[in-house]
Amino acid sequence: MNIDLLVTNCAILPAPGREPLIESGYLAIGAGRILASGPMAACPEATATTILDGHGQLAMPGLVNGHCHAPMVLFRGLADDLDLLAWLHGHIFPAEARQANPGMVYWCAKLAAAEMLLSGTTTVADGYFLEDEVARACAETGLRCVAAQGVIDFPAPGVEDPARNIETAARFIERWQGRDPLVTPAVFAHAPYSCGHNTLLRAKELARSRQVPLFIHVAETGKEREQIAEPLAASPIGHLAALGVLDRHTVCVHCVWADDRDLDLLADHGAAVVTCPQSNAKLAAGRAPLAAMLRRGLRVALGTDSAASNNSLDLFREMDFAAKLHKVNPSDPTAVPARQLLRMATWGGAAALGLAEGHGTLRPGAPADLILIDRNRPRLQPWHGPDLLVYGGPGACVRNVIVNGRLVVRERRLQTIDLRETCDRVRRLAMK
Repeated sequence: MNIDLLVTNCAILPAPGREPLIESGYLAIGAGRILASGPMAACPEATATTILDGHGQLAMPGLVNGHCHAPMVLFRGLADDLDLLAWLHGHIFPAEARQANPGMVYWCAKLAAAEMLLSGTTTVADGYFLEDEVARACAETGLRCVAAQGVIDFPAPGVEDPARNIETAARFIERWQGRDPLVTPAVFAHAPYSCGHNTLLRAKELARSRQVPLFIHVAETGKEREQIAEPLAASPIGHLAALGVLDRHTVCVHCVWADDRDLDLLADHGAAVVTCPQSNAKLAAGRAPLAAMLRRGLRVALGTDSAASNNSLDLFREMDFAAKLHKVNPSDPTAVPARQLLRMATWGGAAALGLAEGHGTLRPGAPADLILIDRNRPRLQPWHGPDLLVYGGPGACVRNVIVNGRLVVRERRLQTIDLRETCDRVRRLAMK
């Protein structure tokens, strides 16, 4: 076996929430995939291009951030403590109209990618405009990205004429499909209140014809139905179902105001969900019925949303908040246990995004996307089990990161880009 990278002497969590911890093991990596893994006693005596001693570290699948708008790191802290509509229309949309251009999207997406990698995320589903620049920034930084070109029914960055929104998305998919192993193109229809019937139908038709996912914000606020022109049902999710755009390759983001009928519709059509609890809490949008979603067997991923509505892209922090939030109401400490959140942030989230079988695990044949966490840090002592990965906030304890078999973070240092230059570029953009 041709081993490019051999990780030794580390604890291994092969499939969080499903398989037990291996206290001392190895991982053999080659051609971007896990070739073999197991206890150190079974470690092959083979030469490897690179050997990484993981003593004192825990290897686990890299985290999967199910929803983000990476370039919006530029607006981190710009307009805090506002409701969604005041935040969007009073601050974010005007700022984007002034600032969003290819350079801004590229450099801000690079900074977001760096932040995610350094806190343990190895895959992100991003939705924005000028998405070519997001895809390029993520690929250069070493972050796996499901990059979705934005579609909306008014002028947007890179799409001054809304009549060309679907055409722009189609060209984006053509450019990136099969081009880079780290980039999977997709379509992002902004919301049912910002995309009319025809736009939603054409966006879904494009996604189906190119066999890519369709992402859409839906049921984020209680007043969303009132904002939809000519609603076809009593709820935004019902509206999407009536249009025929819900299926296994539709990813519904937020779903905060989804009732039992909506959840049944999502389950019946096989649609996936991404919940973004901190963003929803900060904008006072509400709390998604996560426990009810999981009881129905829905595929659910966890997302940070943008740094503008969350302030952090650390998915470990998101897991901690989600686990605690869903215990408060209805006062049930078992509502969404830590084990379930670990699944959602790894292989469960990968399944929700439609990624290939094995993604989000460390099984042989799976993509070699993994992180090594320093278990000797004070906040992870003493170690009584993997639940501490949710409640211990170990994003800052991530020591090494491997994506597609490449060591992109080594001993807390990003190996792929000049992080100082990236931060300087973004600071200069912010000064404008």
